[in-house]
Amino acid sequence: MSQNRLIYLPLGGAGEVGMNCYVYGYGPRDKERLIVVDLGITFPDMDTSPGVDIILPDVAWLEARKDRIDGVFITHAHEDHVGAVGHTFSQLNSPIYARAFTANIARRKLSEHGVAANAVTVMAAWPDTVKLGPFKVGFLPISHSIPESSGLVIDTPDGRIVHTGDFKLDKTPLIGEGWDPVLWGEISKPGVKALVCDSTNVFSKTAGRSEATLGDNITSLVANAKQMVIATTFASNLARVKTLADAGHRAGRSVCLMGRAMGRMVDAAKESGVLYDFPSTISPEEALDVPRGNLMLLVTGSQGERRAASAQLANGKYRGHVLKDGDLFLFSSKVIPGNERGVIKIVNQLSEIGVDVVDDEGGAYHVSGHANRPDLETMHAAIQPQILVPMHGEHRHLREHAKLGIAKGISSVVAVNGMVINLSGNAPKVDEYVETGRTYLDGSIKISALDGVVRDRIRMALNGHVMVSLILDDDGPLGEPWCEIRGLPEMGVSRTGLIEVIEEDLNQFVMRASRKTMRDDKKLEDELRRIVRHSAQAEIGRKPEVTVVLSRMA
Repeated sequence: MSQNRLIYLPLGGAGEVGMNCYVYGYGPRDKERLIVVDLGITFPDMDTSPGVDIILPDVAWLEARKDRIDGVFITHAHEDHVGAVGHTFSQLNSPIYARAFTANIARRKLSEHGVAANAVTVMAAWPDTVKLGPFKVGFLPISHSIPESSGLVIDTPDGRIVHTGDFKLDKTPLIGEGWDPVLWGEISKPGVKALVCDSTNVFSKTAGRSEATLGDNITSLVANAKQMVIATTFASNLARVKTLADAGHRAGRSVCLMGRAMGRMVDAAKESGVLYDFPSTISPEEALDVPRGNLMLLVTGSQGERRAASAQLANGKYRGHVLKDGDLFLFSSKVIPGNERGVIKIVNQLSEIGVDVVDDEGGAYHVSGHANRPDLETMHAAIQPQILVPMHGEHRHLREHAKLGIAKGISSVVAVNGMVINLSGNAPKVDEYVETGRTYLDGSIKISALDGVVRDRIRMALNGHVMVSLILDDDGPLGEPWCEIRGLPEMGVSRTGLIEVIEEDLNQFVMRASRKTMRDDKKLEDELRRIVRHSAQAEIGRKPEVTVVLSRMA
């Protein structure tokens, strides 16, 4: 019996939406050769990660085995699949493979970290393949909400794996390749060991709609608007950006792109040859001279991002442009779960200005980039895998997708981040678990979620902070303890200043404390901290974070 095993290990993106990072391995246990599929990021929120810029998968497991990584394959250029390539390159130092448009975006990200462009190898679509160790890998075109999205055909000594990446079954995506059932059927003919499949829309019970169905609705909306039109969508959804721009031109409006991400994506698509015949645009400065009824702004920030153009406009002004009563603002996008608060804030700000907001509640101005439940069933039927491994989704999505596979007689497994799945046998098996986590980019520094930095920040945000200072010499305290407070009310229930109450309680303790306690810094700090928390609890019903600074005179 072979001592080799074929494994699948998600380090991000399985049990959550975003931060995708998947590992395949083949070889003797703990000596497998490895390939990585996608290195993505997710975005922070003020509740769980205040102050953090972006969140990356923890690649410590991969870094410890970087001599066994044969390559990194990026399926498409969305941030949750390519956003971490620059941040992790120095840790993994592995060659990166992608199709032309994705490679363009990846190189831009790598250049920000001083990595040369030759770190990325551009591959053509299937049947082009690359042989790396025990793997032979090819990019299989599939439609999604960004150009040149691809699944992967991964051939191994234990059989063929098909990794769908993010996908939808759209035969007319407007930009990029459409769904080709003949091609996908062809690659399944030799037999597919495992289908590792997008699960995002498994609960949506109607078949997905084509991008091409939106043009007439958007054109009509823009044409009937009386004043300035502002539209936001995902900057990476270039087909939608083009549909919006075309609608503006048909309505006789000048079109202006606003927001760096929008411009970068359009430029990268033109350079890569996936975007052509894009309507002419004007700069934000030129747009200031265009009458409002003849202008359309395409802006970033469809998910409520604080620094994006949408939020800036809602706050009052951006690049000299001010929204006015009667303007039309279109959200040609769906709110990603978790972003609702930011989007609602912008909608309310726009309403206060008098702007008419149109969203996609009725489905007229947005279609999803992910396969719905009937589309997943179509994919299962096309591939006819021996094993189904749901990926890209929260736990409920993975579980529902696995149930869907089992109902069709396909051996399925719910595999979340950190599970090492053995695919070598006739059914998937959980072989072991590895430690996974998140890495926070905090300013210019990467910190582990286990370091406690963000946890301490949350505690301070929730509880406030008190700093206690005390000067001592060998004979005892030199003066009374004094405090500074941050994020706490100045008055407590006694109607006396909070600082005065705490300082008095601290001073009473210091005056009574034994000589032994006063000489033991650790014990003294603990007692002072306990008193502050007890006093604050009595006064304001909250136990703050406390920092004690002891200064001993020589």
